[in-house]
Amino acid sequence: MDCALRRCALDETGLAKARFMDSVLEGVRGVGTDLSGASLRDVELLEARLGGVQLHGAVLERVLVRGGKIDYLNLRAARLKDVVFEGCVLVEPDFAGAVLERVEFRDCSLRGADFTGARLAEVARRPGGACRDRVRGDVGLYLAAGACGIVRAVGGDSSPAVHRVKQGPGVGQAPPPGP
Repeated sequence: MDCALRRCALDETGLAKARFMDSVLEGVRGVGTDLSGASLRDVELLEARLGGVQLHGAVLERVLVRGGKIDYLNLRAARLKDVVFEGCVLVEPDFAGAVLERVEFRDCSLRGADFTGARLAEVARRPGGACRDRVRGDVGLYLAAGACGIVRAVGGDSSPAVHRVKQGPGVGQAPPPGP
């Protein structure tokens, strides 16, 4: 659907497998919104206040999440490509088993994030709250330890291979493949 939603309440709304294209969702509020298996393409989510959002198995492409706070965001087994989280607070987001490609966290907090079994390619963390947050999973621990920078990961099992490509303003070399 091509739409604009402003200051809507989405409490317990069932939108499983919905398709949002070229849409702007601004100031939406809600708890328990079900967007499992949904498709979001060319979408802006601005200053949202959501909790318990189900986006497991969803596809997000060219999505901007700016400002606001989302508690218990479930993105398990979701596919995120060209997604930017900017200036937002994500409390216990679940990226377990998700595929993240060209995803950027700019000045975001990722409190208690779970990246267990996630597969990452060119995931960037920029200065801000995200650099200090606790995260779970091998990839998540690397993201937390890597301060801010671009992270490249290969894998998807319980112990993905991860290496740093770039951190901050300087460019580093990726380490040689290990045993």
